[in-house]
Amino acid sequence: MAKAKSVFVCQNCGATSSKWIGKCPSCGEWNTYVEEVIDKTENTKASWRDDTQATVKQKPINIKDAQQIVEKRLSTKDQELNRVLGGGIVAGSLVLIGGEPGIGKSTLMLQLALSASRTKVLYVSGEESQQQIKMRADRIGIETENCFVLSETSTQQIFTQVKEIRPQVLIIDSIQTLQTNRIESAAGSVSQVRECTGELMKFAKEMSTPVFLVGHITKDGSIAGPKILEHMVDTVLQFEGDRHMSYRILRTVKNRFGSTSELGIYEMQANGLRQVSNPSEILISQRADDLSGVAIGATIEGNRPLLIEIQSLVSGATYGTPQRSTTGFDVKRLNMLLAVLEKRGGLKYSAQDVFLNIAGGIRIEEPALDLAVCASLVSSYHDIAISEKVAFAAEVGLGGEIRAVNRIEDRIAEAEKLGFEEIYISKYNTKGLDLKNKQILVRPFTKLREVFEALMG
Repeated sequence: MAKAKSVFVCQNCGATSSKWIGKCPSCGEWNTYVEEVIDKTENTKASWRDDTQATVKQKPINIKDAQQIVEKRLSTKDQELNRVLGGGIVAGSLVLIGGEPGIGKSTLMLQLALSASRTKVLYVSGEESQQQIKMRADRIGIETENCFVLSETSTQQIFTQVKEIRPQVLIIDSIQTLQTNRIESAAGSVSQVRECTGELMKFAKEMSTPVFLVGHITKDGSIAGPKILEHMVDTVLQFEGDRHMSYRILRTVKNRFGSTSELGIYEMQANGLRQVSNPSEILISQRADDLSGVAIGATIEGNRPLLIEIQSLVSGATYGTPQRSTTGFDVKRLNMLLAVLEKRGGLKYSAQDVFLNIAGGIRIEEPALDLAVCASLVSSYHDIAISEKVAFAAEVGLGGEIRAVNRIEDRIAEAEKLGFEEIYISKYNTKGLDLKNKQILVRPFTKLREVFEALMG
């Protein structure tokens, strides 16, 4: 009997070593090397191919002679998923979806499988039995004859069923549960995740079948497994949201076939995930009374304009050292805006606790929210409410100047559609701006002080 060979693999980046070392020379992490048993005599033939199937040899050609092929996309009934994928599912693409446990990844994929009534889908689960999947499908309430479910973790058995069913879409839930007999390490190890993903990638590319992979994430929010996993796939989607809130955000992290700044918004209900076609309405809470510290900012996520409610609370620092806490906003950018308000506006925030929140559980990093954040902070500082019919769309510079932002027409149109009467923008955005048929009053400014004088007198 041949002696089993082992190698030490970094669980963070996938680097290998013949012996255990404390610090990984590739990624610099400590205590990440784990011993894994490997089989060096493994067959190099991909496990999904038939024994009689020959590999086509590719020859180099001149780039001028290469034929440009139009991407074939499969449009789903989920318009939010179509948006983040760049217009639909590309044939032969490999899509990785990551998210916290219980956030709704499996529900999203099962809804995709059930709603594709004209597409044959194979849903493979390594975590649930077929009876458990059926219970979740009954809760969703969508009936179809083209959805097949399989509870299996062996890639060899999965590919055997794939050859019989010939699905048009393959869903794997999750990649960390799969195991191939070509490697003797445990399921979920770096070697197993990398090898199983490699086999699925070859299957997707050579058979032009889109494959969706559900991936677990680590405690710091990154997808579990080696970083090479994200480089192998075509698209990486992040499913975000607070489990205690009903709204979920599907964000594009990487996309070879579309934009990387798109997002889709869902609402978790008892019968599954509901698409939110107009997210601006849910991101702006209904206020019964005028409240200080609330301002509405117009932002752009991908091709979608959004109006977002900024909430802030400014109060005296009780314990001497002022606190700076944010939810959904960059705390470093908040500190910069506070410094601008103190230097250019004469407001003393150095002895104040500042809390900032973006309503709806969404996270935004666009500079176009700067003016709305500053208006919210000043409103809370003076305890003067801002009219709920006013929106803001501008960047704030270190000199207190109001800077222009891109796609101002889309922001104005979104504010007008939701019934806002005024929107504050930069004067440098008015060049070439057509306001003839606008029902909303567009007010341009150049300095931060001018904005506060117009708001509060």
